[in-house]
Amino acid sequence: AVLAGEYIEEERFLLEAEVHRHGQIKSHNAALNEAVLHPGQIAHMIEFEVYIDESFAFSLRADGLIVSTPTGSTAYNLSAGGPIVYPSMNAVVLTPICPFTLTNRPIVIPDDNEIILKLAKNSGEVVLTLDGQVGYDLETNDLIKVRKSETSFNLVKPPNRNYFDVLRNKLKWGR
Repeated sequence: AVLAGEYIEEERFLLEAEVHRHGQIKSHNAALNEAVLHPGQIAHMIEFEVYIDESFAFSLRADGLIVSTPTGSTAYNLSAGGPIVYPSMNAVVLTPICPFTLTNRPIVIPDDNEIILKLAKNSGEVVLTLDGQVGYDLETNDLIKVRKSETSFNLVKPPNRNYFDVLRNKLKWGR
């Protein structure tokens, strides 16, 4: 069907994540689904601050934070209690992973905001993982900057299948 031109093409955005250490970029990678800040050891909470476009948003003690695209909203983000976001939305989801307080909830922000994560001094081992593939060990005082990438991803799908068909199948809705 694709070779016959029977398909719909959807553009999805990617995230890009940079690790800044002592004023220098130490890592720069892209992700289709999510960037995850998490402890390097099992069952350890980490502490960090979240800034949106350089404005302080909140501090968090948790098992981590998921920064998700709409495409990734039905992946790790969903299993951590984050919302499902329609794929064409211009939004990014920040979902705390097992936060220490119940007042820390997922938040949806515009995709043109830059998210800056600043590690606390006593965070211990912390890792930044992108799409569950690329991992980068972080150090105290590292800054992680996550933003919408200028590069996009084109998804090809059959014309007779819509997003809600995918959700019903993936999430077993109505079964």
